[in-house]
Amino acid sequence: MTTAAKHEPYVADSAKLPEFTWQAVVVGAILGIVFGASSLYLVLKVGMTVSASIPIAVLSITLFRLFSRIPGVRRATILENNIVQTTGSAGESIAFGVGVTMPALMILGYEMDIARVMIVSSLGGLLGVLMMIPLRRVFIVKQHGKLQFPEGTACADVLIVGEKGGSSAKTVFAGFGLATAYKVMMSGFKLWNDTPERLLSFFKGATISGEVAPELLGVGYIIGTQISCVMVAGGILASWVLIPAIKLFGENAAAPLFPAAKLIKDMSPAEIWKSYVLYIGAGSVAAGGIISLFQALPTIWGSIKSGLSDIAAGAGQASGKVKLRTENDLPNWIVVAGSGALVFLIAAAPALGLGLGLRGILGALLIVVFGFLFVTVSSRITGEIGSSSNPISGMTVATLLLTCLAFVLMSKLDPNGAWIGKGARLTALSIAAVVCIAASNGGTTAQDLKTGFLVGATPRYQQIAVLVGALTSALVIGATLLLLNDAGTVYAPRSFPAVKAPVHELTETHKMRSSEAPAAEAGVAFKVWRVGEGEVPALPSGQYLVDDGGVIRYLVDPGINGVETKRMDGTTAQKYNAPKARLMSLIIDGIMTNKLPWGLVLLGVSISLVLELCSVPSLPFAVGVYLPLSSSTPIFVGGLVRWLADRWTRKSAAESDMSPGILFSSGYIAGGAIAGIAIAMLSLSPSWAQRLDLSGAFPALAQCDGTALVAFGALTVLLLLAGSEKILTEKESKRG
Repeated sequence: MTTAAKHEPYVADSAKLPEFTWQAVVVGAILGIVFGASSLYLVLKVGMTVSASIPIAVLSITLFRLFSRIPGVRRATILENNIVQTTGSAGESIAFGVGVTMPALMILGYEMDIARVMIVSSLGGLLGVLMMIPLRRVFIVKQHGKLQFPEGTACADVLIVGEKGGSSAKTVFAGFGLATAYKVMMSGFKLWNDTPERLLSFFKGATISGEVAPELLGVGYIIGTQISCVMVAGGILASWVLIPAIKLFGENAAAPLFPAAKLIKDMSPAEIWKSYVLYIGAGSVAAGGIISLFQALPTIWGSIKSGLSDIAAGAGQASGKVKLRTENDLPNWIVVAGSGALVFLIAAAPALGLGLGLRGILGALLIVVFGFLFVTVSSRITGEIGSSSNPISGMTVATLLLTCLAFVLMSKLDPNGAWIGKGARLTALSIAAVVCIAASNGGTTAQDLKTGFLVGATPRYQQIAVLVGALTSALVIGATLLLLNDAGTVYAPRSFPAVKAPVHELTETHKMRSSEAPAAEAGVAFKVWRVGEGEVPALPSGQYLVDDGGVIRYLVDPGINGVETKRMDGTTAQKYNAPKARLMSLIIDGIMTNKLPWGLVLLGVSISLVLELCSVPSLPFAVGVYLPLSSSTPIFVGGLVRWLADRWTRKSAAESDMSPGILFSSGYIAGGAIAGIAIAMLSLSPSWAQRLDLSGAFPALAQCDGTALVAFGALTVLLLLAGSEKILTEKESKRG
């Protein structure tokens, strides 16, 4: 057994300080909702998030200092600030799990209704916290000195520095304000193009582009130079190798090549990406996730053994001696009873497609097994390499693969189609979603408990706080997800004369608004027909609006994973790629219907294998292949700025992770994402969107790509100056 290094917390065990107060919990819940929404926005755009613990801790210190200036209001203690960051950090982890899995519902032909999303996010988030509680002693206490928990340790340093009088919140607020103003001018007022793009005339099929967004610039700075370079390399492969190669060799094809329905010579680069490169990228992402999981197998096995033995040992210790304040966890009976109740609720919830029959029992068993397995693994990996490198996607892919294979095997015993039909696909996705969210939140909980261990917090209070944060964030994230999807939804005219909808089976209707349809059809109610992959021959999966005669009139192109960017009134709709959500749907349909273009998928798998053999991390490269080059370019710029700032200041890797540039970037991410969500809300009202649009008043400015490059260049220079400590330094803050 590992011997724990001697540890003296910053706040002694005997100290009696205010800790679990209503002020701390409320502020933490509000900040968790804000950063959860911004993280969801981020994961839908680029398939990743960054840890929110440090910026939340910094903001907590600052906000409570401001409140303490009010007569009669005391200054918050370090333990209260720790409760704030513990409560708030759950939002980011739940947002990742929701954004990775839930949008796949629409691709599978289901409605992404708020009840379904809230049930999955709430129950999955709570389950992850409960399953982590009995593992605290083995990962946090007994392996102190061995498992470093980089983000958790850095967050503890921030809290301790803040307690002693230092504060860098000015840096976070400055980044937040700049990004918000920039995003409003770009996406709200439309004073410049958000994605400058240029076709390379000398290189057929190739394009150069970049989304000049502050949140993506901030992500690149935080994830660092190496990962950002690997991501943009994947984008270059897709845009400058795969698409031009398909264009070159398919130019003379006399018939459309599966899975496309058009001739390659008639396809734009974006259409080639959607028809071919998307599947290559999905295969690469799946392979990269599974490879990262196999690389963690020794850790997985060690974590399982240590976790099970510690649960038994913890029960014996609990009855043998009085617990100190800093060793006071929630009792194991609450963990067991709570986990059992949550699994029962997951199985019983009709919106998730499990039920209390044989399929529901098998699903509940898979959730328990995979849930405990991957919460354990996630917690251990977070301790070793941090949450940013935690292969949650690989764990989710593995869960989905094994669940689908189990259903296929069951279908051999019961060949009535119930195990591989449309309902079974919903069940498989629900299982993977709950496990994904639980594993994500379990790793975040471990990180928070490490911070508490270092500062001298009471584990019981932290565990209650993160349960509260998980529940409050989950309730809001579902509404945010639906809002972003609705704001980007486009109703595109479609005609399939040979297909008639089963009108008598359709009960849901949609009444067209003036911005969605021609004036003659405004207010007309159409029937809603949802079609899954392969359900109707010659009809792509998706949601359609049909008239009373069963004739298809419109395709409802969603904001998430949709491709139509122009509405009928001429306005532009914001789309979100949600790369990993599409991957989940491809896996489900591929295994249960066997209709995937496996040749393209295996090309992606081979790309990941080549990269791993060359000692290049395949997962970020695969995400770069999947995403448009425009998304990878600003991330690469952020990583380049990080490299320049570190060379300028000569900081070590550990010092760089605590630099003002990290806080400034966190402000960029939060400000850009929150402004993007607010603009999406306003775009639901065409009149408001038209009032904000100033592009007509300044056409020369708005239509020139140079304007966008100058604005983004200014944002980049400010980030470099902040990271190099030329502006917004602690010394300047004190003078102010």
